Amino acid sequence: MSNKVPQIRFNGYSDAWEERRLSDVANHRGGTAIEKYFDKDGVYKVISIGSYGLNSQYVDQNIRAISNEITDGRVVNSGELTMVLNDKTANGTIIGRSLLVEKDNEYVINQRTEIISPKENFDSNFAYTILNGPFREKVKRIVQGGTQIYVNYPAVSNLNLELPKIEEQQKIGSFFKQLDDTIALHQRKLDLLKEQKKGYLQKMFPKNGAKVPELRFAGFADDWEERKLGEHSNILTGGTPKTSMSNYWNPKEIPWMSSGEVNKRRINETDNMISKEGLENSSARWVKENSIVIALAGQGKTRGTVAVNNIPLTTNQSIAAIEPDETLNFEFIFQNLSKRYDELRMMSSGDGTRGGLNKKIIDEIIIAAPILEEQKKIGSFFKQLDNTITLHQRKLDLLKEQKKGFLQKMFV
Repeated sequence: MSNKVPQIRFNGYSDAWEERRLSDVANHRGGTAIEKYFDKDGVYKVISIGSYGLNSQYVDQNIRAISNEITDGRVVNSGELTMVLNDKTANGTIIGRSLLVEKDNEYVINQRTEIISPKENFDSNFAYTILNGPFREKVKRIVQGGTQIYVNYPAVSNLNLELPKIEEQQKIGSFFKQLDDTIALHQRKLDLLKEQKKGYLQKMFPKNGAKVPELRFAGFADDWEERKLGEHSNILTGGTPKTSMSNYWNPKEIPWMSSGEVNKRRINETDNMISKEGLENSSARWVKENSIVIALAGQGKTRGTVAVNNIPLTTNQSIAAIEPDETLNFEFIFQNLSKRYDELRMMSSGDGTRGGLNKKIIDEIIIAAPILEEQKKIGSFFKQLDNTITLHQRKLDLLKEQKKGFLQKMFV
């Protein structure tokens, strides 16, 4: 028994939560290899390692399985959960995640995953929340293996979890289900907005070889013209003051941007600052506000990512700044280069994986552009769309933070 109680509870509940083993409150059925029963016309959606999304929602890999004696015995029923027992990421990203099934005869499990069937004293929605929350942290502590980690279900089933009476479980489970549904709704809205922007980018900029886009604002009909970026903008790279010289970094007087900060997309402040003396004694140079900054190098996906600086700033040597002349609108150029991320990556190395961009490559980039007035309309349209996407992202992040807080305070 445990005398623990959560910080936040629904009115009318005061009893201590009981410590129980998972095996006491749920039955289980193990998966088996069913790859030979995969068929594009199969009746079952397959739950395998790759089906467990980072939000603990089912990821449809478009894998289907036929119905037969083997697969029918691994079908998941409504109200049951599945838990993944194997993780190829080796860092615990997937291990122990659970999915809740709400429809009979729709899913079948593959090997390395387990069906968990809650008993009468274990509410399914509550189980989904606790298994993906406090209980999963316990699972992650008993994993085995190296580059590919795994956990045995008997060990999982012997782990303890704290439970209130079924009535309180149902209230908590219903509360988190509503919260999860709200988060999922906001995620769908955000994904839709991003897809809409992707579609507009494809239609509002000319395809290769075309002189006009498929979609444009009324009143514009002239062909777009190709312009070399270096001939219509000032392109400069930055530098880093010696880190051994503290007087180059203090006092903090001048915004100084590193390449990783391009992922902010719109720069209103920098993570670091340098002194006036640091600027005078390095290759760092002032970049005008409303310029486009592009990462020449950087870890992961950073290289080729572009951003707009809303403030005057300086940069390190791994960034090129593009200061457009009066014939180019900065927001238009920003959206144009954002759309061409993969192309920029290929320019830098030939295969998009190694190497780096440089000032000469940026100079040679060809921009297809209409007259300035149309550029401004296009730039303004996409900026408003970006603002809407950012607003929805903030709402989603807030909801996720709220859920995190409730999980900490409503469970023991």
